[in-house]
Amino acid sequence: MPSISRPHLIALIVASMFFMEQLDGTILATALPSIAHSLHVDTVSTSVALTSYIIGLAIFIPASGALADRLGSRTVLTGAIIMFVACSVLCASATSLIFLACMRTLQGIGGALMVPVGRLVVLRGTAREDLVRTMTWMMLPATLGPLMGPVVGGFITTYLSWRWNFYLNIPVGLVGLLLTRRFIPNVRATNPPPFDVRGMVLAGGGLAILSIAAELFSHGEGGGMLVLGMLIGGSSLMGLYSLHAGRTDAPLLDFSLFRVPTFAISVVGGAASRVAVGSLPFLFPTFLQIGAGLNAAQSGAITFIAPLGAIAMRPFVPATLARWGFRRVLMANGFSAAILFALIAGFHKGQPLWTLSLILFVAGMAQATQFSAYNTIAYADISRQRMSAATSLYSTLQQLMLSVGICTAAGTLTLTHILWRHATPTLHDFSIAFLVTGTISMLAVPAAACLSPQAGASMSGNKS
Repeated sequence: MPSISRPHLIALIVASMFFMEQLDGTILATALPSIAHSLHVDTVSTSVALTSYIIGLAIFIPASGALADRLGSRTVLTGAIIMFVACSVLCASATSLIFLACMRTLQGIGGALMVPVGRLVVLRGTAREDLVRTMTWMMLPATLGPLMGPVVGGFITTYLSWRWNFYLNIPVGLVGLLLTRRFIPNVRATNPPPFDVRGMVLAGGGLAILSIAAELFSHGEGGGMLVLGMLIGGSSLMGLYSLHAGRTDAPLLDFSLFRVPTFAISVVGGAASRVAVGSLPFLFPTFLQIGAGLNAAQSGAITFIAPLGAIAMRPFVPATLARWGFRRVLMANGFSAAILFALIAGFHKGQPLWTLSLILFVAGMAQATQFSAYNTIAYADISRQRMSAATSLYSTLQQLMLSVGICTAAGTLTLTHILWRHATPTLHDFSIAFLVTGTISMLAVPAAACLSPQAGASMSGNKS
């Protein structure tokens, strides 16, 4: 097992997996018309390439920690990377939409195991006093991937081929595989409890249905009754899982972790913030095309400014938390999305684009601070024996809240253009959607206020 002097190297290895998975989840959005033309299907049908990936992701995220406890973290990561890269190659060679959808589902399973297990490895191998700095850099790909995906995908599809969006995973995956075999410890539980098969069926099925409903709703597909039925069905399965978890000694998703105040507050506050973050890649490119008259390539380039702000802020996050502490930083930063989204909502054609670029740059800085803090404070009071359960639950809820953000934004657009009887959403509709999601994000402020002033002091180094 590597010594504690190597946590940053392990974090960089895990970060490469995060980046590959996050980029792959969004890179195909701009390639769907090209895929449709190549596979001789209509463009609407190709959305199955997105939803099938989400199915694999949603079903297996809850099982990630339990599998790592039984098989060992290095074993699970190795298998996940091999599956992800192999399915990427098969996706690139697809000659039918059905085959592409099947391979994307398996690819999603690989992604579902890479991210939570990678986070678990870092949490177990890093001293608490080093966790803020380590998590700050490890979570950078989670910010970059979703925003870079449409930009990179558009460039590759335009100048190469949509198949190269999948070939891009090969070199990253092979390097990650070699480094994983060399440096990642194969930690496993001594006497793990029986695997919760019923819990996996209920929780995985419910999350998959809810995620697909959000994806269909965000693209205006499937019809209102189908989406509503899926929301009811998915919520019902999650309700049944809650009853099951209360009667099981070792449930797949352990809701008793909410009794740990720092974990519960991180989940609630982080959920409010992720609604805004989840809505941004969905709302912003189209908003730019309608509001500023930009084309798809130009809007993608502007969107990429937010990750630059996140990169610029990352080195200063540990010092910020050390100076002010988790509670004050999260409370003050909790207003950021609402303020910045309100500024975006006030943008109009003819206004200088540099002002919007500046807003996005600051938004990236705020996101870097917010999620580095939440992703760290969540584990401040979690024992090492419960780390795998905590990472599974946190990763599951994180994925769900990003889908809720898309669903909230899409629902607001749908409601406003119906109320005002617009044929298609207008600039005014997008402005309202930004205001709604920004307002929801402010729920993070009262959540953060519930933290103790000394919460996470051993991690941040704050002594006040």
